[in-house]
Amino acid sequence: MRPDERRQIVTLPASIGRLTAVRSLVLYGSNLVRIPPEIGDMTSLEQFSPYRSGRLHWFPYELTRCARLERSTVSTRSIYGNYKYRAPFRRLLPPGDSVLDLGSLDPVRWGATAARTCSVCTRPISATGPHQAWISLLVATDVLPLLANACSQACLDTLPPGAEGYISGPHRGGAVKQPPPR
Repeated sequence: MRPDERRQIVTLPASIGRLTAVRSLVLYGSNLVRIPPEIGDMTSLEQFSPYRSGRLHWFPYELTRCARLERSTVSTRSIYGNYKYRAPFRRLLPPGDSVLDLGSLDPVRWGATAARTCSVCTRPISATGPHQAWISLLVATDVLPLLANACSQACLDTLPPGAEGYISGPHRGGAVKQPPPR
């Protein structure tokens, strides 16, 4: 692809989850703004490097399912909750009362174009939308801001505590008090 064509790619397709034999995913200098939750199905992934992808501010919680993931290289200056700059987390709203097409969500509102299954337990998400929370966790070698799309508040309540020196647990973003920068 030509550089101008590469710059037009802002998300990866959900079919990335079918790449179960891929061991290294290098997205150096990409223009990505989102990674699909299906990345959690890449069971052989050992290295994840979206370094210098300055528009990528968070990652799907499903990345924690990549059990073999050992190495990561992330541009931490641009991510939400970064330990040094403390970029604020985008405010998440609770699920609504209206029925949604979970396969065609507004990414500005929901942070993803689709949310069919729970990030935590993999059960289906209700048609009124996911229960969402941010959490900062150590994934491979970096503490990453992760967006969990859960089927219920009960699933969000099972999320682990946040990484040391970061917000202590799951939260909805917005005006959340963060620990002081290091």
